[in-house]
Amino acid sequence: MTGPEPARGPTPQASRAVYAISVASQLAGTGQQNIRLYETRGLLTPARTSGGTRQYSNADIAVLLHIGELLEQGLNLAGVAKILELEAINAELVRALARARTSSAN
Repeated sequence: MTGPEPARGPTPQASRAVYAISVASQLAGTGQQNIRLYETRGLLTPARTSGGTRQYSNADIAVLLHIGELLEQGLNLAGVAKILELEAINAELVRALARARTSSAN
């Protein structure tokens, strides 16, 4: 079984939280305590059930895999947090540019 495809944008399947932390841990190849630490550090915010149980989506799994890759490259969690922040900003700028190009073409 291969890992989930990285999320390319919000899709119903990518954002639908269906995995418990134990399954997310297996899919991402990291420990449950690591996942909890990433949440504490603000790197990831899983959905919660009404009882407070964490539930992870395919998009969350993609983030966990990306965090793992960055850690393997030697970054610490502060560096990972900064890269995730900059990637989110960059993605928003790309969307804004696409909207601007679309509206100027009309």
